[in-house]
Amino acid sequence: MKLFLDTGNLKEIQAMVPLGIVDGVTTNPSLMAKEGGDPRAIIKAICDVVQGPVSAEVVATEWEGMVKEGRELAAIDPHVVVKVPFTRDGVRATKILADEGTRVNVTLIFSATQALLAAKVGAAYVSPFVGRLDDIASDGMGLIREIVEIFDGYPFTTEILVASVRGPMHIVEAARMGADVCTCPSSVIEACFKHPLTDIGLEKFLADWAKAQAGK
Repeated sequence: MKLFLDTGNLKEIQAMVPLGIVDGVTTNPSLMAKEGGDPRAIIKAICDVVQGPVSAEVVATEWEGMVKEGRELAAIDPHVVVKVPFTRDGVRATKILADEGTRVNVTLIFSATQALLAAKVGAAYVSPFVGRLDDIASDGMGLIREIVEIFDGYPFTTEILVASVRGPMHIVEAARMGADVCTCPSSVIEACFKHPLTDIGLEKFLADWAKAQAGK
């Protein structure tokens, strides 16, 4: 399963990419607003660092505006994936952009039927938001299971991109279910490195080594 970093912060990306575990980046208008500056210049800089899929989201709400903005975003860099919300206009824009060869990430997916419709019009990715479903006492990971089952039965090329990830267990469950991608804030990826037994084991190894060296 691929791991994407969910951020618009270039410093976070520059810190994570050298580890070799980041396959791409997802952004959204909220994340980009936090960074200030020219969002398109930031997207270009992110693409230069990541050299993998970078989702850049439209802010238009009507299909004509989504298509126009999507074409402009796609022209920034070959790594850009145009991100559109799941709406009637978003589905229409996805069909047009996908037919032109532009990769589209359909976001704000909260049901299997939404994912199915997005796949039918050629979306490169669908982004179900598991954490937000969990927040309202719905089964976020159950939705991933449903989408995986549906997609496995048909020749869709659409990848399932698990979004709104709140912790390492979401990553584990997504991988076990066969999701294609999990996009995470840097804090969630950092948490994957931590385990108390690893810390204790390393401390013991170093202490034993220091004791052995002192006895020479």
